[in-house]
Amino acid sequence: MIQCITVGDMIESNSFFYIDDTTKHGFLIDAGAEGDRLAAYAEAKGWVIEKLLLTHCHFDHIGGVEAFRQRIPCPVYAAEDSPRYCVDPRWNLSIWGGAPVTLSDVHTFADREIIALAANPTMSLEVRYSPGHTTDSCIFYSARDHAAFVGDTIFYASVGRTDFPGGDTRTLWESIAAQVFTLPPDTVLYSGHTEETTVRAEMARYR
Repeated sequence: MIQCITVGDMIESNSFFYIDDTTKHGFLIDAGAEGDRLAAYAEAKGWVIEKLLLTHCHFDHIGGVEAFRQRIPCPVYAAEDSPRYCVDPRWNLSIWGGAPVTLSDVHTFADREIIALAANPTMSLEVRYSPGHTTDSCIFYSARDHAAFVGDTIFYASVGRTDFPGGDTRTLWESIAAQVFTLPPDTVLYSGHTEETTVRAEMARYR
């Protein structure tokens, strides 16, 4: 099951619950704001969140992490280059978004690492590093469910901005070509800010 919850006010972003229907265990992908609301939603559904995964560490994707894990303790994971974003409000852009945001106690995962549920190891996500929007951007791919959580790497009819610290346009397009457009065409792309789309649809726009 994939459930999108849109959070935030100044900048809305999509948080995703990826839940195993059988065990009710799963992942939360990005907690951009309203961590209490996200936690309350999971509790109301009876879900056990084993891990909170971050597609990248801009403030509109991490702003709700602390409130969420205060209510539902779980480990938080991000890419190996995430520390600079976690500790520096200039890099994570929160210096321009109101209250500065920082994160601590964030674990890192490697490119192509497989992250599986303890309750059901057949339900897993493959980490694919996709720098360009940020240096710590990544996507999470589920071959089983033909889905990829792509953060701000690519959107419906658009791609991520590259004018923030760590952004690079050439690197972004290389990541899209290597990490997104190599997925099966029917893969559904769940992005950080727009409606869902597919690999096939986005390839048709840019090739």
